[in-house]
Amino acid sequence: MHSFGYRANSLLTFAVTILAVMCAMASFSDNLNTPSPSSQVEVLSINWFQRQPNGNDEVSMTLNISANLQSMFTWNTKQVFVFLAAEYATPKNSLNQVSLWDGIIPSKEHAKFWIHTTNKYRFTDQGSNLRGKEFNLTLHWHVMPKTGKMFADKIIMTGFRLPEEYR
Repeated sequence: MHSFGYRANSLLTFAVTILAVMCAMASFSDNLNTPSPSSQVEVLSINWFQRQPNGNDEVSMTLNISANLQSMFTWNTKQVFVFLAAEYATPKNSLNQVSLWDGIIPSKEHAKFWIHTTNKYRFTDQGSNLRGKEFNLTLHWHVMPKTGKMFADKIIMTGFRLPEEYR
């Protein structure tokens, strides 16, 4: 007969093997999901656009952010981190990204939302490069699964321009 320790070791090894197989199947099943998120962002107004005493430009905007990210939720999704960024080019950098708003979506029920807000974080450029600048608003998201690798993607919305003069 086998000892108690030997039987406990066999049972634990079997349980961990079954758990690993279930985690692998969960990760694989997420690859079969093809999400189709949608988003729209509207810049309602430029509240102020000024040059700071240190020479940097700063903008405050009022935004309407609407999104439907429900298709990203599967039974393996823990939460989704989402953020809105302003992206633009300057002579010094080909891509500048400034985070304007972010949030954590804990469940599918909260994944369809509409928010009326000002930018949560300061839209500041190092220098006076923002006057008359065209920029894109990009909604980024990171899907955090219960098991497996994290998935990230984005929706780019084009056609936004800042004023030529400070307000």
